[in-house]
Amino acid sequence: MAARGFPYTDLKDFIAALERAGELRRIDVPVDPTLEISEVVTRTVRAGGPALLFERPTRGEMPVAINLFGTEKRMAMALGVDTLDEIGARIGAMIKPELPVGWSGIREGLGKVMQLKSLPPRKVKTAPCQEVVYRGDDVDLNRLPGLQVWPDDGGIFHNYGLTHTKHPETGKRNLGLYRLQQHGRNTLGMHWQIHKDSTAHHAVAERLGQRLPVAVAIGCDPVVSYAASAPLPSDIDEYLFAGFLRGERVEMVDCLTVPLQVPAHAQIVLEGYLEPGERLPEGPFGDHTGFYTPVEPFPVLHIEAMTMQRKPVYHSIVTSKPPQEDHGLGKATERIFQPLLKLMIPDIVDYDLPAAGVFHNCAIVSIRKRYPKHAQKVMNAIWGAHLMSLTKLIVIVDEDCDVHDYNEVAFRAFGNVDYARDLLLTEGPVDHLDHSSYQQFWGGKAGVDATRKLPTEGYTRGWPEEMSMAPEVTALVDKRWKEYGI
Repeated sequence: MAARGFPYTDLKDFIAALERAGELRRIDVPVDPTLEISEVVTRTVRAGGPALLFERPTRGEMPVAINLFGTEKRMAMALGVDTLDEIGARIGAMIKPELPVGWSGIREGLGKVMQLKSLPPRKVKTAPCQEVVYRGDDVDLNRLPGLQVWPDDGGIFHNYGLTHTKHPETGKRNLGLYRLQQHGRNTLGMHWQIHKDSTAHHAVAERLGQRLPVAVAIGCDPVVSYAASAPLPSDIDEYLFAGFLRGERVEMVDCLTVPLQVPAHAQIVLEGYLEPGERLPEGPFGDHTGFYTPVEPFPVLHIEAMTMQRKPVYHSIVTSKPPQEDHGLGKATERIFQPLLKLMIPDIVDYDLPAAGVFHNCAIVSIRKRYPKHAQKVMNAIWGAHLMSLTKLIVIVDEDCDVHDYNEVAFRAFGNVDYARDLLLTEGPVDHLDHSSYQQFWGGKAGVDATRKLPTEGYTRGWPEEMSMAPEVTALVDKRWKEYGI
């Protein structure tokens, strides 16, 4: 266990904690990383089952840890809290109400939190992630038990590689989570999407005619692994955010062959360069949308060094149509960033990103309605809020609707809407992986106003009162419930 405050120094600490809590199962029989692991994991996730450690994969030289974040309980454990709302509450308590609203408000709010709890990374000279070093011709990605998750995938993919780049001009670091297709023993396809910061770094390097250094860390501690997936503003450092979440600094070490730093306690690190102008076909890939994404040209990482711990554990994730492990990651983001979204759009009471909508297809939002077309105002504000701009469907309900109770939300959305008046159609950016838009990267969006309608909105019939039982009768039945023998 960690010697300092946060309970996990590295991935192995977290795995041990999951096992002690009865949240992990070891699989000690041979299992094939081509399709078989994926099928086992998918069945386990859909049964609400535990994290898994495949100790004897039939390809690669190390065990595979997977489904570590598949439930809200395990995600809370990963972040060192009892509930995911605790972190959002910490952030909310530190944000001053006088901060400006809008996109500048959310950036300033998160920046203020980071300043108040500034825990920048701590650089170390030696690190567990460099106990074993392979260079040049000794680099062989087949040492890793990378997965082929679905039958028509383009090959082996490494699905939880934390990718480090720097802006070639400003030196600003970015940490991102991107799938990596194994093209050969020392080359990877970098699937970083059009809206991602690493894409911008690469574009600048190509404009300057420079190679872009890249380092990929696999099997980091759970907080760093989460931070890589978080939708942070580009000027907020992911490792500063991870330090805030951990309550202590992340230890970093210089790479051996590229001018970047990586987590000292990562299990595996891949170091290399992208050559300007070079692309190779990447895909197809069975993604979290539940569909195969098409073959597209993406940059190629040439790996010059592979370092690792002496007995590393390989961390991966299975992607598929929901439910899948990314539910835990998405729910953490929803809860942690709720106070910042409310800072940006104070009208919001609460929101939910359903897993079935793969977190960017649908947002359910409750508001305290005060004036005509208030719901439509909030829809447009959400479509202007950083990566919330990718949301395709927004359902607005009144504040007395629990946005996490999908039956209640459906009751409002099905019954409170005149689709000739309460449906807002527009166009805008959509996720890189969205297959339904007729043009890549942009498409149609809809907002549904499922709130009570006001006379000033043209509703002159008089909105009816929703039925509810008299409180005294509810209390009586509560008191006598055992008598009924039901």
